[in-house]
Amino acid sequence: MRALKRKQQRGVAIISALLVVSLTAILVSGMLWRQQVQIRRIENQRLLAQAQWISRSALDWTRLILRSEADTSPTVTYLGGVWGVPIARTKLSDFLGQIGEVRAQQGASTYLSGSIEDAQAKFNLRNLVSTPTPGVLTINVAQIQAFQRLLTMLGINGSLAKTVALQMRAGLARSATRFQTQTGNNSTMASGQNNESTTLAAIAQSGGTGGGNFTDDPGLKDADSNAPVAPLQMITVDSLLDVPGFSAEAVAKLRPFITVLPTTSAVNMNTAPAEVIAALIPGMNLSQGQAFVARRETVFFHDVGNVQLALTGAGVKTVSIDPNEMDVTTKYFVIHGRVEHERAQLERTTLVYRDPTTHTTRIVYTRDAL
Repeated sequence: MRALKRKQQRGVAIISALLVVSLTAILVSGMLWRQQVQIRRIENQRLLAQAQWISRSALDWTRLILRSEADTSPTVTYLGGVWGVPIARTKLSDFLGQIGEVRAQQGASTYLSGSIEDAQAKFNLRNLVSTPTPGVLTINVAQIQAFQRLLTMLGINGSLAKTVALQMRAGLARSATRFQTQTGNNSTMASGQNNESTTLAAIAQSGGTGGGNFTDDPGLKDADSNAPVAPLQMITVDSLLDVPGFSAEAVAKLRPFITVLPTTSAVNMNTAPAEVIAALIPGMNLSQGQAFVARRETVFFHDVGNVQLALTGAGVKTVSIDPNEMDVTTKYFVIHGRVEHERAQLERTTLVYRDPTTHTTRIVYTRDAL
């Protein structure tokens, strides 16, 4: 009987020992797994940080291209420029090898790709609101009509143009850009304005265009201007989704042809698509716009006078065209970049402002793809 009891106790002890060992193994494996996950997380953070620095270096290189292009051709921006050549997916080591970098092979697992887009080739929604004097926001009727023509051309309700203008004005009412002053394409800053206190002030003073179509038409008054809650300022094309009447499909149709810049801007007639040109020029249809673009492919325009001659040749009455709405050079560029660094992937979009006088570049904003 005692022998049987001792065997039972021995069996319980073995089982208890096995349970303790199993529990210890589970705890240790869990600790090791958490440690491995933490190590992996730190590695991912390191790779992402390295990808961000690579992207920043590529952006600096792109800004150098824009400045170099402006130094060689300061008055004209056209699609045949060096800036318009996209970079296909290329190993970083190929770039480093070309400049004689001894550690070029360290970039063999890193790939770069990207392109530069002329932001002034699109219709700028900021042009819907003008600032004749600092702090005063007025609706620009001519720009509303141009936007209405663009909407109709794309099969979208043209009456939404006025709604977008009112939304833009309401959002700008509490924004610093409401202090932007009216300037033309050929205007220069006063000597006392050369030392800007902020980047926004610099852009506002040198990036604006004229267009004296201001109105106090009661039909364009914002009925909710005294509402306690003002709409958010429109800063991207996706902001149109907050405007009543716009759907995701409509925004997708508009995306290739519109943009939202910090200040008003002229359309670069050397780079704008036919749809934008046809919408900008009163009385011009899409087929005439396409013919205008086809003619532009043979020789680019050196000044606004060349543009007006080409429009006259296309049968368009240039008398009704405000020359301040057209230009042949660009101040705003959108840089699209993609970095693949081992497991890390980074897609970044950057809006860059190029000063027309000094040709220096400034970053307006940077956004990473989600």
